[in-house]
Amino acid sequence: MRNHFRSLFLALLLTTGAQWAYPVELSYHVRLKQPGNPAVEYPLQRQNGILVAPQAAALQIRESMEKVGDDTRLTLTITAREKVFFNIGIMANSAFTTDECEFYLPGFWYHKNLRSPHEAPLFHTSKSWNFREDRLSAPLSGVFDTKSGRSLTVMRVLGPQQADALLTHQEGEVILGGKSTVGYLGFDNEEGHARLTFGYPFVETPKRYIRKLTLVNPITTFARLDKNETITLSWMIHEATAKDYGQFVADTWCYCFDSLRPQPMRPLYSPDEVKAQLANYFRMAYVDKYPLKYHSGISIRCDDCKPVDHVQLGFCGRVLLNAFNALEYGEQTGESQLVRMGNDIFDSWLKNGFTARGYLKEDMHIAGGIPADNDVVHSIREQSEAVYAVLHYLAYERKQGRTHKEWEQKIRQLLDAIVQLQQADGHFPRKYRDDGSPVDASGGSTPSATSTLVMGYKYFKDKKYLNAARLTVDYLEQNIISKSDYFSSTLDANCEDKEAAISAVTATYYMAMVTKGKVRSHYVDLCRQAAYFALSWYYLWDVPFAPGQMLGDLDFKTRGWSNVSVENNHVDVFVFELHHIVKWLAGITGEQRFDQMASVIHTSLCQLLPTPQRLCGIGVPGFNPEVVQHTHWDYGKNGKGFYNDIFAPGWTIASLWELYSPRRTADFLQ
Repeated sequence: MRNHFRSLFLALLLTTGAQWAYPVELSYHVRLKQPGNPAVEYPLQRQNGILVAPQAAALQIRESMEKVGDDTRLTLTITAREKVFFNIGIMANSAFTTDECEFYLPGFWYHKNLRSPHEAPLFHTSKSWNFREDRLSAPLSGVFDTKSGRSLTVMRVLGPQQADALLTHQEGEVILGGKSTVGYLGFDNEEGHARLTFGYPFVETPKRYIRKLTLVNPITTFARLDKNETITLSWMIHEATAKDYGQFVADTWCYCFDSLRPQPMRPLYSPDEVKAQLANYFRMAYVDKYPLKYHSGISIRCDDCKPVDHVQLGFCGRVLLNAFNALEYGEQTGESQLVRMGNDIFDSWLKNGFTARGYLKEDMHIAGGIPADNDVVHSIREQSEAVYAVLHYLAYERKQGRTHKEWEQKIRQLLDAIVQLQQADGHFPRKYRDDGSPVDASGGSTPSATSTLVMGYKYFKDKKYLNAARLTVDYLEQNIISKSDYFSSTLDANCEDKEAAISAVTATYYMAMVTKGKVRSHYVDLCRQAAYFALSWYYLWDVPFAPGQMLGDLDFKTRGWSNVSVENNHVDVFVFELHHIVKWLAGITGEQRFDQMASVIHTSLCQLLPTPQRLCGIGVPGFNPEVVQHTHWDYGKNGKGFYNDIFAPGWTIASLWELYSPRRTADFLQ
């Protein structure tokens, strides 16, 4: 058996069609696996127009190059002469010097991913990486040469039938247990020049990223071909130029969008039907036995959705925003129970939720009591989200002829405290103590305050809030948008993340809505730049699932859903106002891709809404899932095709409610 591979014949034929030069230098290797033996790797070389290997193998591989516009379509047609288990890899040499390069794998890798700890994929751990395609919002790997402005990308051409297979092992050399179309994409920098790597089936090297801040041993998978069976694989090789990394990402997103052409879905439910189901969360998650009342929205179990004592005011729970949603919906539908819940939540936080310095308390296990002022740490994001919710509530109440003077006084005090936190360059500390001293001085969360300050200006007619908002966007432009460095807006990860880009989009939109002329045009331009980055996190394709993986069996489509961050590689429904802003941008700028993508998002994000007839793996209708695990990554439990066992539906309900409330922000700002 040790001579098994020597006894097999390898024919590697090259068909080039028209005579023209290769766009980039390509190199190939094939790994062959005999079950029970280590795989053997063969480098492939061209000799007199034919690809040959010094050893023998049971494969015939035809390579063809085809010009498609300005691109090159690479196609490999692989036929087995007898049963074989194989993995084929390709490198495209950019000739760009590694030290001058930035990289881009949509929704997962930006620049060099340097903001995360070493336990996540980033350049500090290795300068060469390969990943499964389904980790990426578009199956593309790209490199940008900052010195010349040139770029090179490789994108997988998706076939009409996508599939995945369950894995028998999680590391090492693994023969796939069924049909899979999942390949890999990445980059290699071992020799000082950046090379893009791609192939089939997937490999993940030098480590696999399996859950938050957890890297494990690499994996190489092998696909089976039976005698005379053929598989065809294709990739598009694309070269371009851009003035900077930001334009490179924007242009590449447009290129991916035009190539993949994501289509809106036929939604399972209308917006009214979605809200009718989500309203069950307000009824079932309500907790009124503590001094602070709330809808339980964080750290609850998927299987029973029973309320717990963990309260988070902002992001994960969005307590006050959900209180307003319940109140408004209750009045619209005549459900007095929801109205009472909303009012009682606001009343309890007005009475018991503020510190002596005027900040709202954010995160607690309330069964142990409300924490003392000296024990709390605030985040600019959660304080801003709370003010956003209260101002919407106050504006709504004012329209109904009801005023809340004490709330108005408290919010003015809180806005004034926020303004006092602002640094000379316009930024806010990400986290700080009740006395204003910083815990995390990073400015990445600064744009989360912009919309709140603009709303304060509109509600109270006080220009100091608008001036503070203007300073935040000055900081945003100089330190985030111009550097294409969107980071540290999420609460549990201080890294490159989608929410930072969405915050930048939202901040510049709010400023555009309250300014005129050239100033407004400038904010629109900044908003557009940030929008490309925000949308780059949203899937433009439908990843495959294996039979038996619940999401696939539910016919879940990933297009329109988004990865979370470099550290959290799952998809979710985080959108809030982004959909409405992107549609507005399409009308203002003429970028029709924005309008089309907004339609994809709008029709896709209700797919996993739990209803009595279709619970989608959640114990109670209306509790929309959060950690949707679409690739081989998990948040601690269950893995691809399922959810983690613990989730935070407070923010998912708030996000979908905003998605299906298209006039809320525009009406406030007009």
